[in-house]
Amino acid sequence: MTAIPRYRRQSGPALLSAGFRPFFLMSALWSALAIPLWLISFSGEDTLPSVLPPLVWHVHEMVFGFGAATVAGFLLTAIPNWTGRMPLQGAPLAGLALLWLAGRVAVLLSARIGAEGAAILDLSFPVAFLAAVAREIVAGRNWRNLPMLAALAALLIANLLVHLEAVGVGATAELGNRLGVATLLMMISFVGGRIIPSFTRNWLTRERPQVSPPARFDRFDRVALGTMAVALALWVLVPEALITAWAALAAGLAQVVRLARWRGFASLREPLLWVLHLGYGWLGLGFLLLALGGLAPVLPRTAALHALTAGAIGTMTLAVMTRATLGHTGRPLAAGPRTTTVYLLVTAAAVLRLLAPLGGNYLAILWLAGVAWIVAFGLFALSYARPLMTPRVTVEAARPI
Repeated sequence: MTAIPRYRRQSGPALLSAGFRPFFLMSALWSALAIPLWLISFSGEDTLPSVLPPLVWHVHEMVFGFGAATVAGFLLTAIPNWTGRMPLQGAPLAGLALLWLAGRVAVLLSARIGAEGAAILDLSFPVAFLAAVAREIVAGRNWRNLPMLAALAALLIANLLVHLEAVGVGATAELGNRLGVATLLMMISFVGGRIIPSFTRNWLTRERPQVSPPARFDRFDRVALGTMAVALALWVLVPEALITAWAALAAGLAQVVRLARWRGFASLREPLLWVLHLGYGWLGLGFLLLALGGLAPVLPRTAALHALTAGAIGTMTLAVMTRATLGHTGRPLAAGPRTTTVYLLVTAAAVLRLLAPLGGNYLAILWLAGVAWIVAFGLFALSYARPLMTPRVTVEAARPI
């Protein structure tokens, strides 16, 4: 992602001058708040005022709350680069942000306001966001990025499936949540395959020109994306079938080889880069664990799920949010102590979440993982709130965060 070519002049708050600003901040704040709400409910201390069961609500809010907000911040910032059109700013951007926020409140309080009303409020954001993105891609004739429309449509359908069970239509919530997770993972593979080798190549050219650059996108990348799409489709539809495990094994091996082609070990001096490679590494590990769980069930199935969610999705979202915020607010593209701490904390959260079912005290390790996650996203919000809410600065006047 490069700098947005132009902005409309606006007299409103800087927070509404670009899509990444409100959505990255809200994404981090909601992630830091939703996890303790779920942990308290899971521990039996309280009951969420939602019609969704606590586990379904937890996955739903991580995918369609936290995940969808991060996707919105990324796409609303990237699309003007892809199309050359003006970015969404001001009142339209505020409207989208308020729709997202209304959805979070409605789903949380759905036991009080009714499942039907909560569904309407929650689904209004993905419908409006899909329409906004479609308008920009079609108006800019940016056909290369049409897959993003398919991904947003999949997220909308997935969210709808969760709400259909809440209103009593059918048992579709788990299917919807799996489809939502799968869509986010496919987007990580698609976008990661663009930005990780590109950013790594630029850094190596500048800092270590003697090192061979990352491999460029070629037929192998297409095969890797295809095997992953097949594995995810099978996992969504028949998660416990033997063919799903074999497809996950092929997808995991393909992602590991793909990552190795991007020269990640040559960029370990820069946290902004190694965190991207680490996030993608969780993707490969998650598929391998998914295969292991189906072929030789020595680990609980939640290990694969949390490698893919807490590991891949959690790490990649923070990697993208920190880098995009630094670049688009005029700060140096370098990770300072707080940003590096954020990366280490989300990694600790993912590792602990995988270990929780294996240890002797599940609930204690689960809480440790939750605290690490909460502090990671809380620290991001505290550290990046000012850059996100204030006008762009010059690099010379800024310090690494």
